[in-house]
Amino acid sequence: MAAFRTVLVANRGEIARRILRTVRALGLRGVAVFSDADADAGHVAEADAAIRLGAAPARDSYLSIEALLAAARESGAEAVHPGYGFLAENAGFARACEDAGLVFVGPPAAAIELMGSKDAARSRMIEAGVPVLPGAGAAAVEADPQAAAREVGFPLLVKAVAGGGGKGMRVVRAAEELDDALAAVRREAGAAFGDEAVLFERWLGSARHVEVQVFADAHGRCVHLFDRECSLQRRHQKVLEEAPAPDVPEAVRAAMAEAAVAAARAVDYRGAGTVEFLLAGEEFFFLEMNTRLQVEHPVTEMVTGQDLVAWQLKVAAGEPLPRTQEALVCRGHAVEVRLYAEDPAAGFLPASGTVTGLALPEALPGVRVDAGVRLGDVVGTHYDPLLAKIAARGDDRAQALGRLAGALDRTRVRGLVTNLPFLRALLASDAVRRGPVTTGWLEEWASALLPSSEPSTEDLATAALAVALLRAEAVAASDDPFRRLRGFRIAAPPAERVRLGVGEAAHDCRVVRQGPAVQVRVDEAVLDGRARLEGGRLEVVLDGRRRVHEVALDERAERPVVRLDGPDGPRVLELLDVLAPALSRDEAAPGSLEAPMPGQVVAIPVRVGDAVAAGAALVVVEAMKMEHTLRAPEAGVVRALHCAVGDRVDAGTRLVELDET
Repeated sequence: MAAFRTVLVANRGEIARRILRTVRALGLRGVAVFSDADADAGHVAEADAAIRLGAAPARDSYLSIEALLAAARESGAEAVHPGYGFLAENAGFARACEDAGLVFVGPPAAAIELMGSKDAARSRMIEAGVPVLPGAGAAAVEADPQAAAREVGFPLLVKAVAGGGGKGMRVVRAAEELDDALAAVRREAGAAFGDEAVLFERWLGSARHVEVQVFADAHGRCVHLFDRECSLQRRHQKVLEEAPAPDVPEAVRAAMAEAAVAAARAVDYRGAGTVEFLLAGEEFFFLEMNTRLQVEHPVTEMVTGQDLVAWQLKVAAGEPLPRTQEALVCRGHAVEVRLYAEDPAAGFLPASGTVTGLALPEALPGVRVDAGVRLGDVVGTHYDPLLAKIAARGDDRAQALGRLAGALDRTRVRGLVTNLPFLRALLASDAVRRGPVTTGWLEEWASALLPSSEPSTEDLATAALAVALLRAEAVAASDDPFRRLRGFRIAAPPAERVRLGVGEAAHDCRVVRQGPAVQVRVDEAVLDGRARLEGGRLEVVLDGRRRVHEVALDERAERPVVRLDGPDGPRVLELLDVLAPALSRDEAAPGSLEAPMPGQVVAIPVRVGDAVAAGAALVVVEAMKMEHTLRAPEAGVVRALHCAVGDRVDAGTRLVELDET
């Protein structure tokens, strides 16, 4: 490792922390970089030195080549590790590092450039004899999109030439959907990758996504580290990954590995890369090559016993690959899930908030956690909402899945909405346990795995208990003697009525307390148990089931609410006037459209006075690097626009008003 002593990690979150871990293990010095939003982040605290890049928006910080090179100069770094995302697959960044005399821990700029262009990569793979899907290149799409689409046939995939990470892709099932999909992909690709060019590929809805990890050095050696299954996806982003891919005939597995190595050799590759294939029956087709470390690399490390980041650093230092192909062995099975700040019940919209409670199962046998957040961290809207990766290894697939399910049962994140309940349901699914599934399975069955958006009777009882106990606590702590007197009752046991609003429904609850014993009536149901409140932490046992929640009461807001944050994530219920005959609330204006999450308005394809059909795109909001199109709930005429392109909006901000036609 004499080629460099100090490594600057040009990234953030869990991958920056993971790279720094290996940098330290190799006896090297690790330098972190950060934006204003990440000044107190975990990767900053764990580095030997940390350099500020700029403001929170990625373009002013993690995507600024000039700022990153300046940070390298200031810190004395001789090497730069790009992680994944941001500039990891940016040939210009790799070239700029080389021009500045820095070692870029990744492939040569020429290989990134070639494989980063899906168009050029497709052509090179055909030359190398690697099977590819039928499609149309960027030139044909630019010349006549409709003609190119007819040539490829529907359904097809509109795909950014410079895309990656599940971004810049849309499935188009009919000709009338093409124009909107093209515009959306071009806009997203331009924002994320600086290149709006797209190509078309035949869409195989019933195929599997199988990828092969490859590694090459500067001495002409190239090996594969077996394969991974990544078919469980939503919006083309992976949710669960495993190694090796299950139920693949050995002849097909060997052929894919051989094709992956051939693909790497065809572009004079160096370092870590992943060649992705679509597998349909016993046929496979080249999808793309990711010229970087993958998010799911832990499962490969767990079944091979190799540290892929250490391999990257050694190869970048000019050393030969640590193992020959014959010396690499795949043992057991590993499965990984991605824990996101997102709301599955709201279409997996990204979520934000402060992590007020965190428990990760890092000490369990066979379990690995790569976390990007710590207790007290603020999860904003500027970056990808990935919180942590949780993986488990077993002697076989069944044991790995069982260990992972157990790890998720012991995971707690409080303060923001996450996909944790969804992941638990996913691991419990018979289809996933039988495995494997195709890339379209999760989109089709996701709704069946979602937790109910309606609170259970137990949820309502817990909320009512929280209200009663928090009110009693406030009375006991008050310096106002009249308030204390109002809180005193001669009759025992005391009873309190609480009315909770859920959507357009109201639920009447009555709480009776006598010491720790409680009885809660919710509408017609009656639940008995115990409850204890201490420091905002409510421990409840109702009908024999124990749950712990962080609770808060906001009675002074325009719409008073009680907040519960428990095992299945946060829930907010409206607190209603117990004397009101119906919900008391200020309804949003008829036909109004509100922002479902905080973000930035990137497109408004309508104007005031436009007549729009039900489902027409009205506003496009970008949040956490993904676009979300807000559509007309019904046909109407645009009466008013309350936003402009470039505006940052909060959840609940009124954006558009419609008049019914």
